[in-house]
Amino acid sequence: MGCNSQNMTFEGVIPALLTPFAEDLSLRLEELTAHAQRLQQAGIAHVVVCGTMGEAASLSVDERRAVIETALATGLTVTVGVSAATTAAVVANVEQAAGCGAYGVMCLPPTTYEATERELHAFYEAVSGALPVMAYNNPEATRLDMPAELIASLPHITAIKECSGDARRIAQLLEISDLEVLIGGDDWALEGYAAGAAGWVSGVANVFPTECLQLQHLIRQGDLEGARKLWPELALLSRLDMDPRLVQFFKAALDATNGYGGPTRPPRLALDEQDMARVRAAL
Repeated sequence: MGCNSQNMTFEGVIPALLTPFAEDLSLRLEELTAHAQRLQQAGIAHVVVCGTMGEAASLSVDERRAVIETALATGLTVTVGVSAATTAAVVANVEQAAGCGAYGVMCLPPTTYEATERELHAFYEAVSGALPVMAYNNPEATRLDMPAELIASLPHITAIKECSGDARRIAQLLEISDLEVLIGGDDWALEGYAAGAAGWVSGVANVFPTECLQLQHLIRQGDLEGARKLWPELALLSRLDMDPRLVQFFKAALDATNGYGGPTRPPRLALDEQDMARVRAAL
């Protein structure tokens, strides 16, 4: 069935923002503002905060609020990652996001338990209501790869961030549902957009927003040859998105270009020289 493109809730290139910390690991909100403004100047309109890339698990409730409010103050459309270890914690995160004035929420299935279909339905029933919901299929994070039929059956979700790496899943979801399907892994953005994705929740767009927007534009204009020529400029850095150290990689990439990445909070440690060489090669 597919989506009506004029009524989309989650659409386009949506960078998953990193959370900048000082050397003492306190928040550097001024750097978050500066980064968001750079993305705006490049043409980005919508961002996600408090996701994996934003080191959400390391943020306190007050820090989450500060990040959300800082992003909103830039005028960007802000979707908030609300995934947590318990349903009650997820619901509290949703309520916080709504109270701050966020646009939508992004939510993994239960992260500590491989839920049954009945439990998944109850979980997303609990999450829904206050704001539009982008469900998030990430088998690496949850040990659960939701098939297309299950995703299509989830209650009250508007969109799915698909991170299985299977571009066929996008086409199938568009056939059997009205969900907006977003690319959830940078290294298959070319294939995902070609399969009909509505958007891309992206790590690499923090570093190369203009090129990410250009890739989307070329495919939507039917210029697959142009998109294929552009893709090698993004491919090496995009592949780092699928590594467990993706946060360190993209913070290092920002530090190496015109932004501020800064340190990560433990248990994430700074990259060693071998991994820094990967970042330099990708840039």
